[in-house]
Amino acid sequence: MPIKVHIVFHSLYTHVYQLAEAVAAGAREVPDTEVLLAQVAEILPQDVLEKMGAVEAKKAFAHVPIADPHALADADAIILGSPTRFGAATASMQAFLDATGGLWAKGALIGKLGSAFASTASQHGGQETTIVHMHTFFYHQGMVVAGVPYSAPGLLNLDEISGGTPYGATTIAGPRGERTPTANELAIARFQGRHVAELAGKLRR
Repeated sequence: MPIKVHIVFHSLYTHVYQLAEAVAAGAREVPDTEVLLAQVAEILPQDVLEKMGAVEAKKAFAHVPIADPHALADADAIILGSPTRFGAATASMQAFLDATGGLWAKGALIGKLGSAFASTASQHGGQETTIVHMHTFFYHQGMVVAGVPYSAPGLLNLDEISGGTPYGATTIAGPRGERTPTANELAIARFQGRHVAELAGKLRR
């Protein structure tokens, strides 16, 4: 049976979506790996999204299916991605995680692999705290947590301002969402996807 990697993300202006696609591409590089990419349901009202200027941007990934919390039980590895809201994951991502209480009660995720990635508006806007915030979900579910080891060369790139942490891939979106993920940030995300898929295979064996 193939290793199943589920990538679940929340995105408003495509930054996290672009990271998610890079993570998925990295995971697919590992032989005998099945990747499922899904987005959490948006809980912000349409009028709020319009005021935020996010309606048009979200059309870029409208084709991505809505994640089913119960489907996580079928995964060998779960990779979560979220923008930052005051140093933590968004309410939409948290609502998705809150819907997994039934899985917790059954111990359905115990022993599975978990990893996370994020975006922030500024260089020091809570990238690591947001990822660690999602790590608490993994710990409470009894999962094994993976980050990005320093064998990823992009983590040590000092030639440019870049996201990317040993906790997980990140990107800097800019205060108005004007910045797009860089080649270095996307490379770290691909590394994370590949790394998690390889570890999931080792755990399976």
